Amino acid sequence: MKRILGIATALALFGTGPALAHSYKAGPIEIGHPWARATAPSAPNGGAYLSLTNTGTTEDHLVSASTPVAEKAELHTHLNENGVMKMREVPPIAIAPGQEVKLAPGGLHIMLLGLKHPLEKGARIPLTLRFEKAGAVDVEIAVEAAGQSAPQAEGHMAGMGAAGHNHGAEPAQKQ
Repeated sequence: MKRILGIATALALFGTGPALAHSYKAGPIEIGHPWARATAPSAPNGGAYLSLTNTGTTEDHLVSASTPVAEKAELHTHLNENGVMKMREVPPIAIAPGQEVKLAPGGLHIMLLGLKHPLEKGARIPLTLRFEKAGAVDVEIAVEAAGQSAPQAEGHMAGMGAAGHNHGAEPAQKQ
């Protein structure tokens, strides 16, 4: 009986995959919960978000990203130009030793340009991140609900929408 309960519990947990946090590692760079918002059927672009923590002793840089679900992926940020929010491509993103950089709505992010199909809630899409020193690493983006401002698995702001919640792109001390 205990064995059956154990198997049932494992299967139940396995079925919640998109809601569970997932992480990856490229050398000393820890990549936390890559996620994206679902897009409208006609949306040509989308955004991907994640955290990068450098556990090493030297600075590294996120140089680029790519995915087969979009024609192009670019490193972007949001800028306020005379009261108008605009997105702009940025140079490689520095990750200092002992620092965390968050790519989040309203700040740094990976722009997925020319989507080949809409991003649908619950889907997992492949993304390759390229670092200057740590090299390339393949990750999966968990697609969350369209209004998410943070990944569902983190819970603290799930479903609140991005308005007024700029998570920023400034590095924060690793705790």
